[in-house]
Amino acid sequence: MIKSSLRKQLPKRVLSPRLTRLTLSAVALIAVALVTGFVLWPRSPVNLGTTGSDATTRLINQWQAGEIIVLVRHTERCDRSANPCLGPADGITRVGSDAAVAVGQGFQRLGMDQTDVLSSPVTRTAQTSHSMFGKDAMTQEWLASCGKTLRNDVVAHKRAQHNLVLVTHSGCISDFETQTGFKHAVSSEYGSSLFVRIDANGQLQVLGILNARDWHSLFKDPWTK
Repeated sequence: MIKSSLRKQLPKRVLSPRLTRLTLSAVALIAVALVTGFVLWPRSPVNLGTTGSDATTRLINQWQAGEIIVLVRHTERCDRSANPCLGPADGITRVGSDAAVAVGQGFQRLGMDQTDVLSSPVTRTAQTSHSMFGKDAMTQEWLASCGKTLRNDVVAHKRAQHNLVLVTHSGCISDFETQTGFKHAVSSEYGSSLFVRIDANGQLQVLGILNARDWHSLFKDPWTK
């Protein structure tokens, strides 16, 4: 009986190290896959509110050279908030209007002399643009429909040595991010601004996102306006 019992236990002792090695190998493969996936996974554009003074200086210099396009999401929607509406129910709230004014002040500090402003014709984007700059912007249907041609439409409306501000929607900004290598970017916040640079050769570079609350970070240096 004792010998029989030992024989039954023997295979378990022989297989145990083998199973251990297989388990460790499987764990190692999973770890490699996870790390590789993390490295290759397209992330969101950088937060320009936290990039530091060097990046801020470059951005301001590029703005002054008229090389920048900015896609701005409209501010708080009436139909998704309990806050009082600025006007029609398909527009923005009064809180959203105040936020848009603050964003517009940020753009004014950057300088608007060499800047074109276009807006989606939808009420909430038109109101946001008006609150930002105190006047109606020229509206463009493609800033509401967006889709697969958005990147090319954006580039086509950029004039040489003129910045371009586009007041649009979160879905349109997501379309643009997808078409420029950020397929899984976090959805843009109300009033956020996606900054993009186009150089003299027409090459496009996504610089990053500046949320509405972070505009103060661009003007920490004493030489800025």
